[in-house]
Amino acid sequence: MCYANRTFAAGQARQRRGKTVWGAPAACHVDMVEPECYRPQPMFSIDQAKRSPVSIALSSLLVLFSPALPSSAEPAHNPINIVVTIPVLKDLAEQVGGPHVRVKSLLSGYENEHTYAPKPTDLVAVRKAQLLFEIGTGLEVWAASLVKNAGSPSLRVVTTSQGVGLIRDHSDLHHNERQENDEHASGGNPHIWLDPENVAIMLRHITAALIEIDPAHTETYRNNQAAYLQRLDRLRNELSDRVKSLSDRRFVAHHPAWPYMARRFGFEIAATIQVQTGTEPSAIQLQSLIAKIRKDRLKVVVSEIQLSQKLPDLLAKETKARVVVLTTLPGGLPGTESYLDMLRYNVLQLANALETP
Repeated sequence: MCYANRTFAAGQARQRRGKTVWGAPAACHVDMVEPECYRPQPMFSIDQAKRSPVSIALSSLLVLFSPALPSSAEPAHNPINIVVTIPVLKDLAEQVGGPHVRVKSLLSGYENEHTYAPKPTDLVAVRKAQLLFEIGTGLEVWAASLVKNAGSPSLRVVTTSQGVGLIRDHSDLHHNERQENDEHASGGNPHIWLDPENVAIMLRHITAALIEIDPAHTETYRNNQAAYLQRLDRLRNELSDRVKSLSDRRFVAHHPAWPYMARRFGFEIAATIQVQTGTEPSAIQLQSLIAKIRKDRLKVVVSEIQLSQKLPDLLAKETKARVVVLTTLPGGLPGTESYLDMLRYNVLQLANALETP
């Protein structure tokens, strides 16, 4: 009979396969394949090691202190945190930055960009951001106080309208007294992104800011910018060809959001319902506008999803004109999630309405 006492067996002179074990009965041989004979065991079996609290603790420490390997599907650095005021800037920043940026737009596309009231979550987002992209030109009158309250000394604010030639509206020439938050207080209409030529300028500001803060990806940013500008140019040519076939390009605007798009594609704004943001036309002004629509046989009233449709619907009822609801912001209407989608939607919807008898 073999000894089962390991303490005793460990002290004996043993030999391996087929030889007598000293200190054990002479008839007992140690054979590795016979379970009834004693064989030395490891301190921990594999199963015991898996369950051992010590091994679990050691494994945890190895995980904590081992260097993390970057995933091939993700950038090896943390994305740049960016906050933008309106969705068009989000789209442009993502087109240039790709996976190297994380962008939050304060407006979603349904709000009025002039009268937006920042939320507490917006303040938190600005505090965490490295860059903030705005249009400027008096559009986001609420943005300056938001940045000030965030109190982030490292935040860089980039005004993307710099270098854009502004259009002075009819209201600029005839309204000397302006409210503090009037969109024209800067001396020009702020809806610059509705002209793709201006978007090219805005895109260059965004690209330059990204390169400055993340020079390691300069080539990527420049290549993405060049690719997007080519797509933008193709769409502009496509839409220009569509509008050229129209015999009547006149329309009535709900509010002065469309002069840049009209100038670029050859539309004509014959009248405007609200010449200033936040103001309602008087009864006399409405009657004069109704008379003009009838006299000049204006067929289309362009409104925006971000505004109330009460006045455009009233004019349509009185004059039999057609109301076309467009969007000044990407995401405002189905099929307008990107800037290019929005531009295509607006121009084609307006062109189709003007072409309809």
